[in-house]
Amino acid sequence: MSATTVSAAHDEFVTTGHAPGRSVRRVVADSWRRSRRSGVDPEQSSPPVDVSANDLAGLRREHPLSVALPIVRQLLLDRDPGWVAALTDQTGRLLWVEGDARVRRQVEVAGFVAGAVWREDCAGTNAPGTALATNREVQVIGTEHWARPVQPWNCAAVPVHDSAGQVLGVLDVTGGSVVASGLAMQLVRATAAAIEATIASRPTGGTSAVPVGPPVPSLHVLGGQVGTLGLDAAAHRLGGRHAEILLLLAEHPAGLSGDQLAVLLSDAELSDVTVRAEVSRLRRLVGPLLSESRPYRLTRAVRTDVDVVRDALAVGDTTQALSAYTGPVLPRSVAPGVEKLRTRLADELRAAVLASRDPQLLARWAASDEGADDWAAWAALASSSVPGSAHHLRAHAQLVRLEREIGRRHPVG
Repeated sequence: MSATTVSAAHDEFVTTGHAPGRSVRRVVADSWRRSRRSGVDPEQSSPPVDVSANDLAGLRREHPLSVALPIVRQLLLDRDPGWVAALTDQTGRLLWVEGDARVRRQVEVAGFVAGAVWREDCAGTNAPGTALATNREVQVIGTEHWARPVQPWNCAAVPVHDSAGQVLGVLDVTGGSVVASGLAMQLVRATAAAIEATIASRPTGGTSAVPVGPPVPSLHVLGGQVGTLGLDAAAHRLGGRHAEILLLLAEHPAGLSGDQLAVLLSDAELSDVTVRAEVSRLRRLVGPLLSESRPYRLTRAVRTDVDVVRDALAVGDTTQALSAYTGPVLPRSVAPGVEKLRTRLADELRAAVLASRDPQLLARWAASDEGADDWAAWAALASSSVPGSAHHLRAHAQLVRLEREIGRRHPVG
């Protein structure tokens, strides 16, 4: 898409809220919708900086990505490429920003500084924030940014995970036209992979240098249109049916018979031959990860991003759970077993967010596609936020909209 076309679509969407259609990439359009629902001002860029220099230094020392700095400097900044590189934590806070001095001074005007939170609900559409929201690599070019002061820049970002598949933060490069290239995206992707390999190889405790073995296979099924399997340092894009089978087997470690798998995969009757054929094709892709005998089962534990959300909920860390939840489980799947898991996970997360009464968490949930028309969430945000604050005013405006659309009376709060 040309910059002029995207800019015109951005102007229209900011003014009317009408979907930009095919003139804008889907990942960008979805992010614009979230940014608008969050109430992020498209005319200014003022991401919050709510930590002191001492607190930021402490966050840096304690964060697992502190080991990544030498890798970033060597692979992305060694030859003065004309950009800045940044590492965020899992909340979208910029922990480090280094690189070209001229570019760094210029992006500082837009608030791209260490300590600032560049999550989408704080800064609108931007590569590190959108990569965090989707748990996917993303390039945001010029006028695709939500806030106009950021639109002179291009950025490319990739989430960084630990060996269990949990998001640690995001690696980003920001700069001029050079960052809009495919090469920049490839460099960021390769650097993120090197960081993940370094983190996975480090002992988890004590001073022993005993090898920790290969990383646990990971399966990403949240938010994206298809699943992605991380297996033995390689990433495999999965077709819809294969993603469903792997997810269902990960959810049933004892294994599933052909009949059980068929029932979980389809409301219509699937023949044993059909199920065997699908499993056989999947086995050619994943090799010995999938057993050759029945019941069908995985020979190694596979950690999914669903597990990451559930683990956070289990210990009461709703902030981490919401950060890890990048969207519904395999949103296009109509497999009964997947639909049940999708509904259960969303319901558990929603209940935790509502119970928190935390305006920040409620606002983030309400900005999501699932929360956009969630009456209870907007009402909770209205009653828990400070009267007259941006959250309070936004919540009441949304409640008025919902009252108009579905005929419900909004509470006074």
